[in-house]
Order: sequence, then C-alpha cells, then structure tokens
Amino acid sequence: MTDRPKVLITGGAGLIGSILVDKLSEKYDFTSFDLKESSKARSVVGDLSNYAEVEKAFAGHDAVVHLAADRSVEASWDSALKNNFVATYNVFEAAKRVGVKRVVFASSQHATGGFYTVEPWKFIVDGEFGKLTHGQYPLLDETCQIRPDGYYGTSKAYGEALGSYYNDYHGLSSIHLRIGWVLSNDDPTFSPFALSLWLSHRDIAQLVDLSLGAPESHRYGIYYATSDNKWKIWDISRAKAELGYKPFDAAGEEFVPGPPPGRDQ
Repeated sequence: MTDRPKVLITGGAGLIGSILVDKLSEKYDFTSFDLKESSKARSVVGDLSNYAEVEKAFAGHDAVVHLAADRSVEASWDSALKNNFVATYNVFEAAKRVGVKRVVFASSQHATGGFYTVEPWKFIVDGEFGKLTHGQYPLLDETCQIRPDGYYGTSKAYGEALGSYYNDYHGLSSIHLRIGWVLSNDDPTFSPFALSLWLSHRDIAQLVDLSLGAPESHRYGIYYATSDNKWKIWDISRAKAELGYKPFDAAGEEFVPGPPPGRDQ
C-alpha cells in the first residue's frame, strides 16, 4: 500500500513517460497504459482507441497524464483520427466516468505551429539570429491564434478545447502543456529549431509535477512548455506565474547542423 497519488500515464513506455517515472516515482505511484509494456513501471497493455480498455485501466487512479498519440507532425488523417482525436475523447470521457480528479494533457506548440513560417519567428527556425536583437522581438503567448501546422497540431488544439468542455460541464480539471521538443539524448545543439523548442528532461518532469500538484481550485490552464532558451519563440511566463515553473535549463545559440537523434526523427 502507498499514500502516493496514483497516476496513470498513457504512453508510459515512451520517452517522456519513462522520464517521468525515473524522476518522479518517489512522489507518485505510476501505472503505464501503452501498446507495449514499460520496463520502468507497472504496466497495462491496451489501445486508447478501445474505450472499454481505457475505462477499466483508469479506475482507481487520482490523475492521468495523457502523452500517447501519433506524434508525427505529418500524421495522416486516418492515424490522427484514431490515435489522437478518438483516443483523447476516450481519455476525458473515461476520466469523467471513473472519477479521475485531473488530466494533464500533453498538448504541443504545433497547435500554433503556423507561426513558424512568419517573420520574425521564422528567422529563429532558420537560425538567422543575426536578423534579430535578443530580447527585442515579441514572444508568442497563450492568447495567440490557434494555428496548427497539420492534423497532429489540430488534434492538440482539439484536446485543449475538449478539456475546457469537460471542466465547465463535467467538473474534470485539466492542465494542458504545449510541449516543445523533448529529446532522447537531451541535447538540442543539432539545429536552431531545437535550441528554441528544447524542453529538458528535468524541466518536463518539473512541469508535469507542478501540473499534478496544482491546487484543486486550479481547474484549467494552457501553458507553453520549453526550457528557458535564449532564442525562444514561445513565452513561458504564464507557466512561471501560475504553476510556479522555475526552469533548470536553458539552451544557448551554438549549434552544429545535423539530424535529430534517431529516436526523435
């Protein structure tokens, strides 16, 4: 028996799920729900598109961290429909029915990724830092237009809207983290885009911990989630102010062009 909060992680056998288990298991009693077993936590093997399996797995948990999805920015409609849209509905509906208190939803900056093609932020994506003065260009915050750059980004905006609905009409709290780029080797120095979007292993664990531990009165929120990188596109001040986020890490501006680590491609 344990008095630690019982938290189920969808996609718990993946990279971020494994990071959370490694860094937060002393504080939370984790269960993984995934298509494959986790080597790090108690596991339930199942498919999020099967509602009955989801509801059975969620029973008895205090909170759910919803990470699982087709994470490809170029996900096809058929895959996004099953693995992102239907799966996310099943997560919120099952959480409501079995009495889960909070869902922490892994949203994404790709819900607003259309801004990557627009000046001045495209200069950062392209590594043209010399065209900008540090600290003198606007950061994009949570009030900016929903502007997805594919079905994946659209599914993340949908998840944020679904969470708002379930909070307002079903009393289910949810916190939505627009996650940047969590890398398997925790090293963003292969591209300027990665330098801007990097969210370190320590910082993703901190943000999920803060989201799970936010007071019950904190019913709903959307937050950009990156480390405190020099050439940011997204403003992380709301996460600092409302969640108490204090980034451990910050990427600089030096990079050697190359491919992402194999697991992150």
